[in-house]
Amino acid sequence: MNFRDTLAVVTGGGSGLGLATVTRIVAHGGRAAIFDLDTPAGREAARSLGVPFIVCDVGDEARVDAAMREAHATLGGLNLLVNCAGIVGAGKMLGKDGPMASAFFANVVRVNLLGTFHCDKAAAALMQANAPNADGERGVLVHTASVAAFEGQVGQVAYAATKAALAGMTLPIARELARSGVRCVSIAPGIFMTPMVAGMPAAVQESLAQQIPFPSRLGRPEEFAQLVQSIVEIPTLNGETIRLDGAIRMQPR
Repeated sequence: MNFRDTLAVVTGGGSGLGLATVTRIVAHGGRAAIFDLDTPAGREAARSLGVPFIVCDVGDEARVDAAMREAHATLGGLNLLVNCAGIVGAGKMLGKDGPMASAFFANVVRVNLLGTFHCDKAAAALMQANAPNADGERGVLVHTASVAAFEGQVGQVAYAATKAALAGMTLPIARELARSGVRCVSIAPGIFMTPMVAGMPAAVQESLAQQIPFPSRLGRPEEFAQLVQSIVEIPTLNGETIRLDGAIRMQPR
């Protein structure tokens, strides 16, 4: 697909990787809607970029369905979904205060995994009705996995489980939706300069950067957005999880 023809929904688009993706889409002439929780920062980001802001908890299936239809009507179509909404959910299975509560684990699954699934199916249901391009393509679904899917660290049992699941469902979705001309690709970022990392002390940020073989710096959200553009534009990228990590392999701690 041509990136300037993008009609996108970006979940978690009010900050971090999602905001960088929306910014790139708009800069290249495409249109995008931000799905996010109702925060002043998210609304301000949408206002400054001139894009619709739709309040949506991705873990709420009915809300996702309604929000996706709203975005489709507002944008005049939908051919790209970028799933960036997620929570860290850090915690040990056996922590200092006892075993992890199942409700805590379930909430990480609700947001990170079910949230992506809710958005995937709602978007794909609309995309399948698109007119195909010359390659027979009607749309693209992008997941945000993580290197934690492959090298989950101590304290990431819930988070790593959801990110591994996102990577694991990429190929089955791509195979199923091939008949509709809808692709599915996951990006597995390493350590990026997200709002969470930006709030850490400079010494901690430097320590994280030194763990990355090359380039020995934190990933930039703009680089994530650049990869999204490449995924959109290269039709043979399908059913794959792409590591975007500077060759880091996470240690146990």
